[in-house]
Amino acid sequence: MTWKPEDYPSMSPYIICSDGDALIGFVEQAFGGVLQRRFDRPDGSLMHAEVRIDDSVLMIGGGATSARSAAPHIHLYVPDALAVFDRAVAAGATVVQEPQRKRDDDDLRGGVQDPSGTTWWIASQ
Repeated sequence: MTWKPEDYPSMSPYIICSDGDALIGFVEQAFGGVLQRRFDRPDGSLMHAEVRIDDSVLMIGGGATSARSAAPHIHLYVPDALAVFDRAVAAGATVVQEPQRKRDDDDLRGGVQDPSGTTWWIASQ
């Protein structure tokens, strides 16, 4: 046994939200996320989940605790920012910023906010 799960990064964002199941569904639909592990409370509600997006893991806590996260922002590099941006909107996100390249050498980047309140900055070089 190792000190972390195999193929996990050393650092992962952790979002605590009131509807973890909805966030899992959004991440799966919008970003091709794959549920790695899930731990439920005795009543069946989400306690903790881990969703892989490419080479990263997003950790999600269910909202049955007093702990709350301030509205998080996550930056995600993808091969096709326009396609992923469109998938995120189709999955229920609201547009924060249409994809744009502000200068010639900048990434193409757009922002969306998912139903849990997390803002995702979706970019391609």
